[in-house]
Amino acid sequence: MYENNWESLNSRKVPEWFGKAKFGIFIHWGLYSIPAYAPVKDYAEWYGYSCNLEKPEHPSHPMYKEYHAKHYNSRPYYDFKDEFTGHRFDANKWATLFKRAGAKYINFVSKHHDGYCLYETEYAPGLNSVECAPKRDFLMELKNAMEGTGVKFGVYHSVYEWWHPYYLEDPEKYALEHLHPMLKELVEKYQPATLFTDGEWEHESSVWHSTEFLQWLYNESSVKDTIVPNDRWGKETRGRKGGNFTTEYGIIDVYLGTERRIEDVDLDRPFEECRGIGCSFGINKEEGCENYLSVKELLKTLCDLVGKGGNFLLNIGPDSDGTIPPLMEERLLGMGKWLEVNGEAIYDSEVYNKKPTAGVYYTQRDGNIYAITERFPSKATLFPEIEYKDGLNVTLLGSDCAVFAENVDGKLSLRADICSPEDVACEHLYVFKIN
Repeated sequence: MYENNWESLNSRKVPEWFGKAKFGIFIHWGLYSIPAYAPVKDYAEWYGYSCNLEKPEHPSHPMYKEYHAKHYNSRPYYDFKDEFTGHRFDANKWATLFKRAGAKYINFVSKHHDGYCLYETEYAPGLNSVECAPKRDFLMELKNAMEGTGVKFGVYHSVYEWWHPYYLEDPEKYALEHLHPMLKELVEKYQPATLFTDGEWEHESSVWHSTEFLQWLYNESSVKDTIVPNDRWGKETRGRKGGNFTTEYGIIDVYLGTERRIEDVDLDRPFEECRGIGCSFGINKEEGCENYLSVKELLKTLCDLVGKGGNFLLNIGPDSDGTIPPLMEERLLGMGKWLEVNGEAIYDSEVYNKKPTAGVYYTQRDGNIYAITERFPSKATLFPEIEYKDGLNVTLLGSDCAVFAENVDGKLSLRADICSPEDVACEHLYVFKIN
């Protein structure tokens, strides 16, 4: 039995499935998807907060009020709940896309900091998708659609709410009388594989009574043996306490006056990097193609993270009607096409070398080393982290072409007998399998 303290709770191992999964999809969708606005490099899901600031905290924040006044006549943010219908949301289409993308799990935002819930809950009366305009439980629809896909269903849930009266009155009262029972209801009703909490940074974990909730989650909940929570349980916990460690656009946290990256942490558990394809999590229609990572850039990020022992949680922001923008869909399908050929180098893999030479990445699995290069394999690539040995058995994933191994000052150099791109069943990055 786990006790109500961090030492005991941190002794719980992150369930094994998570460290093997490697690639997940994050989904930010809600009222903020209607304006779909933020200055580029801001987070569009913070639209409501930024519009309501009395004293702007950032030079870009006045732009939100100007935009809102121009397009929505300064109506209250919660008026969007009458317009947010999600009438084109098709859970089966989403589930099919996530499977084709090669994801092994998803995190669906059940509630962001604005307090609007995409599911049926007694703790958000008049502010959930079943009571409001959609009249639908999007969370349950997607959970049901994910069954049988091989992609685990998980959730994101904000621990705080900008305008909840309990939170504004007394954060501890909010935690004990609102947050905890709401989280327990969510966990027991939807039985998610992941619980990605967020919004913890304003208070220490003692204010949120986080250890009390985690003690229940690990000892009593129906998913106590399988669920993977993260490390966002108080301003002092990221990269230190909780479940898997999380980074966001490369940063662990800035809440203690420092800007730490995953390289700064002595890891004793899996970690997960989350980011959008662009600069925002919620859809931001101010972003153009130049703000979106290409498929190759996304694959490089995936291979870099997996090579360091981490997972890549890639975010998409559906449009307010429930459709996934074609550019985001194209990126996901491009990753899935690559993973279909090279997935054995990613899924279930372990670290071989965390700090490789630029342009190459490594993983290992089942006695094999996987050397990944950005260079087209018809040209020799030196892998200085691998010692050359006679009799190595080397293949190129996605190709039947011969591979030539050379000794370059005791290090391994590889080249494939490829005449054209058609000789290999993938593009962008190429994987040599070394037995």
